[in-house]
Amino acid sequence: MSFNPVLIIAKAEKPEWYKATARFAIAQPLVALRQILITVIPYLLLLALMAWTVLAGLHYGITLALAVPASGLFARIFIFFHDCTHGSFLPSPRWNRNVGYVLGILTFTAFHDWRRSHSGHHITAGDLDRRGIGDITTMTVEEYLSALPIKRLAYRLYRHPLIMLGIGPLYYFLLRNRYPSPGAKRIDFISVISTNLALAAIVVTASLTIGFRTYLLVQGPVLVMAATLGVWLFYNQHQFEGVYWARHDEWNPWRVAMEGSSYYTLPKVLQWFTGNIGFHHVHHMRPGIPNYRLQECYVSIPELQAVKPLTLRSSMGSLRMNLYDEQQRKMVSFRSLEH
Repeated sequence: MSFNPVLIIAKAEKPEWYKATARFAIAQPLVALRQILITVIPYLLLLALMAWTVLAGLHYGITLALAVPASGLFARIFIFFHDCTHGSFLPSPRWNRNVGYVLGILTFTAFHDWRRSHSGHHITAGDLDRRGIGDITTMTVEEYLSALPIKRLAYRLYRHPLIMLGIGPLYYFLLRNRYPSPGAKRIDFISVISTNLALAAIVVTASLTIGFRTYLLVQGPVLVMAATLGVWLFYNQHQFEGVYWARHDEWNPWRVAMEGSSYYTLPKVLQWFTGNIGFHHVHHMRPGIPNYRLQECYVSIPELQAVKPLTLRSSMGSLRMNLYDEQQRKMVSFRSLEH
């Protein structure tokens, strides 16, 4: 289905206060550079330290303990990569692309291909008629009830926590990101191929130096934990109680930002590791705001503070919300259909 994001935005009236968010959509190169230095360097040093613990024959529990902060830094690097795909991390499009490519290699994700699919997510989020573009697969109650048993089973397995937060994240970063997404253009193919070749070079170099087994014991747990955290964050950003969904004729991009994207309040440590992405409603309101200015924007504009926060505790219940009920206009569980 073709669509014009300019026309989509034009058909919905912009909030009066929206203009005030523009001043935060200005990149600050020194801040971005500092973020890279205090994140990427510690990440690489932690990987090196983990490799040393394996080669020195220390208890693997020590390696796994080091993998916890390393996975947090991996997630933070992905947020920088994410900003680069929006062209918001640095002032220059060229440097957003160049830095994005490098950060994409570190996070097993091709820059151009992911940028295109993620842009699709932004202009289709919350639209029941344009699901399936860079989002979590979500069926309506009516679709689920009318589906064949095999399709129902497949959907229930897909939404099961062990798949969603277990096999799913690893599949996405290790396998799904290795080939272009649907609708890929030439530049997207190039980004996937170049990223794959760079990753292959890293694996070969590691195998010839520290050994393939050591590489797996180091990169493996970091990737698993970081990928799981990433999927968990993305899930809770658009799958929660009170989330906004609508058919295309009624779809409103401003309501998607404010009601279809969560304000996920996290402890300060987790907020730092996740690059302020918990202010997801601010991000969807204006994607050009870099991660390091999201909180500043939120604090400065009262209207953004009107969104009900999603806490760690309340987010645990989001996993039980599996279907969208168009009659009740809310997410419901599989179990609710039994009553």
